[in-house]
Amino acid sequence: MTHIKVNVDGTSYEDDVEPRLLLVHYLRDRLGLTGTPIGCDTSNCGACTVDLDGATAKSCSVLAVQADGCAVTTVQGLAKDGEWTPLQRAFHEQHGLQCGYCTPGMIMAARDLLRENPHPTAEEVRGALEGNLCRCTGYQNIVRAVLAAAGQQDGSGTQAQAPSGQQVTEEVTA
Repeated sequence: MTHIKVNVDGTSYEDDVEPRLLLVHYLRDRLGLTGTPIGCDTSNCGACTVDLDGATAKSCSVLAVQADGCAVTTVQGLAKDGEWTPLQRAFHEQHGLQCGYCTPGMIMAARDLLRENPHPTAEEVRGALEGNLCRCTGYQNIVRAVLAAAGQQDGSGTQAQAPSGQQVTEEVTA
């Protein structure tokens, strides 16, 4: 067993873990944070994407011991006081999900993009989401959702004054 200290969604945890335990299993099985799904367990689908010390990481390809001393943010740690972030709201309003299985990873990858580039083009959104797979939507509404969220944020990633429910009109091509 290896002792780890990790901050997850703003809460500090100390645990003894098997060195082979994946971060996704630690989050789900030990901490009960089931919002981070296990899609493929091979880092191909991106459903398990989390923020690890300010960068996206596929938690099925990171050992829990590698997260020792790190800050981890899951999709469950984004909304504060039950209020959706502009990105989460945009996914809902732009119908950027169907079954929802890929949505946590898509949101985490899109969040990383919007931190680096608050006003991306549709092509830049597609590039940023290349490591995340969706079998339901065809990606059009996911791209629209990210573009809508970009219009509702200021450069810091916090909500700007923008009307709720606005539709994105930038052409999104396949």
